[in-house]
Amino acid sequence: MRIVVALGGNALLHRGERPDADVQQANIDRAATALAALAHDNELVVTHGNGPQIGLLAVESAADPALSAPYPLHLLGAQTQGMIGSLLACTMHDALPGRRIATLVTHTMVRADDPAFERPTKFVGQVYPKDVAKSLARARGWHIAQDTGGWRRVVPSPVPERIVETDTIHDLLNGGTLVVCAGGGGVPVTADRDTGALTGVEAVIDKDLTAALLAEDLKADFLLILTDVPNVYEGYGTPEQRPVLDATPDELRRGGFPDGSMGPKAEAAARFVERTGGLAAIGALDAAYEIVHGTSGTLIRPDLTSG
Repeated sequence: MRIVVALGGNALLHRGERPDADVQQANIDRAATALAALAHDNELVVTHGNGPQIGLLAVESAADPALSAPYPLHLLGAQTQGMIGSLLACTMHDALPGRRIATLVTHTMVRADDPAFERPTKFVGQVYPKDVAKSLARARGWHIAQDTGGWRRVVPSPVPERIVETDTIHDLLNGGTLVVCAGGGGVPVTADRDTGALTGVEAVIDKDLTAALLAEDLKADFLLILTDVPNVYEGYGTPEQRPVLDATPDELRRGGFPDGSMGPKAEAAARFVERTGGLAAIGALDAAYEIVHGTSGTLIRPDLTSG
């Protein structure tokens, strides 16, 4: 079975944890253990989030006196792909002796006229108290918005249209290689209408939507979205909270999940199932094997009564 796995940023760096290298290495060790069980009997493509990491690099870049201007987000995104991809590749190499593993810096095409560029919504970086966030926004020209536990920077998040390296990923998979790619949704680029030349843009693409597009293009059987909760929940954080064990795409969308947390994951899973007739699931990192085998997580399945 061909499985595309999307590792959430909170699965790699838990809420409230310091973004130190050894902390991330410990979390990636857990991820490798969970994924190795799946990789023995399946073709695997692994994508990952980068929100905390790109936010950290952006703060460092903005504060670096050696720079005349901060590095743009698309280059910082490429840096996070290399860093997290290297950690994953080395750890997976140890967990799967003899398996070929490749990390690929991946570019994702977006439209230059995407409305997202006028309405930043994607959270990046750490959580700040409101007064600190407002001060940083004034000093650095940031847009900010309220998130769980405080305020964070928000940046444009255009819709992914095409992954530039899909054919290369396909060739690697067919050769038996486990591929780590499309980290952070891929480096966002636009193409010149006349020449096709690629240009990086100031944005961060939602990694779950990119994972769904990649899974569709690779003709994957299963899209597995891993995060830090065991299920999708209706009424999350309220006395009426209850787990959603399975749902059709329409049923999942009716849940009205928030954009800053479960919303993009639910939409990505729904899109993949609708467009391919395959299966998707959302659940906890440590239960990856159990989710694929139907004993954990939230399964998103085709609506067999429609059409």
